[in-house]
Amino acid sequence: MGERIDRRDFARRVGAGVLASAGGGLLPCLSFATPTTGGPRMGLVSRRRAAYFSRLENGLVRCDLCPHRCRIEAGRRGLCGVRESVDGSLETVAYANPCALNIDPIEKKPFYHVLPGTKTLSVATAGCNLRCKSCLNWEASLARPEETFNYELPPAETVTRAEAYRCRSIASSYVEPVVFIEYMLDVARLCRDRRLLHLMHSAGYINRAPLEDICQVIDAACIDLKGFSDEFYRDLVGGELRPVLEALTTLKEHDVHTEVVNLLIPGKNDDPHTLRAMCRWVRQELGAEVPVHFYRFYPRYRLKSLPPTPVPTLERARAIAMEEELDYAYIANVPEHPGKHTYCPGCGELLIRRVGLITEVVALADGRCTKCEHAIKGIWRPT
Repeated sequence: MGERIDRRDFARRVGAGVLASAGGGLLPCLSFATPTTGGPRMGLVSRRRAAYFSRLENGLVRCDLCPHRCRIEAGRRGLCGVRESVDGSLETVAYANPCALNIDPIEKKPFYHVLPGTKTLSVATAGCNLRCKSCLNWEASLARPEETFNYELPPAETVTRAEAYRCRSIASSYVEPVVFIEYMLDVARLCRDRRLLHLMHSAGYINRAPLEDICQVIDAACIDLKGFSDEFYRDLVGGELRPVLEALTTLKEHDVHTEVVNLLIPGKNDDPHTLRAMCRWVRQELGAEVPVHFYRFYPRYRLKSLPPTPVPTLERARAIAMEEELDYAYIANVPEHPGKHTYCPGCGELLIRRVGLITEVVALADGRCTKCEHAIKGIWRPT
């Protein structure tokens, strides 16, 4: 089980910036939330009519945003903790009130084939529609907005802040952006008019109709394919595999640049046969050019008794991906591993070197290898 803390300490830790993905780094960052004058405020809630719901009998409301399709009684909320039934309608309490606002290298999302070496403004509210036992940011994902320090940040100001900090993109990230979809969509629409990319890092647990709306306005998606079995998703994620695979194929249908992340948890989803099946599925259904990032697991939340992923396990996964003819397979969070670099699938030339979060474009120009002119899938110029 995860460590036990009382609600006051829980809120303090979220407010102090404990989200592991968001802290520090080599770039200046906006503080996560300390209760200072003019800054984020504890429990700031901004209500708005939610999209994607149906009215049922007996005053029930069904949320149609994700595969859980929560049936919600009046005054109660769905699993995500941010969508509430009010007078036969559905409201979101996660609109324009992010608890996380941070400047990150884009490679930290991770996007390795999108504007390398640039900065992105990462944004997240409290809440999540899954219950991953390996959750990196559980202090925020399991919280409600009433329990976190939140910024009052309308979509237009979000875009203005990104420009002020010379970011080239805004990323809906850290927790599950699906739960604050209304906010994400409004920010993404404004990005189109301001030459900013809008990125999404998601677990892909979403129904087709709302995902199609997202596809109309975002530029790139990084999807956590957490495992490749129903058992894994049921036991360690709190969901099902099928909707995630369907989300990935929907992104392909809409020609959204997509990168895949697979966190390898020792003894849980690192079986070579399963990894091979996953890599084969990616190649057959999404295409060999889709980048796949293998991530090292570190003990956290409800899996603290497990060891970190051995580096040879990551190397074996990458080798399997290459045997299955995926063009770009990465070992993403082992700082100085050569598996972080991008190589040309045509001639093997080193195209992009990554050491920690420092990125150097070596032999890539206008999206092509400078040695053999092989086209490299990605977004290499701003829209």
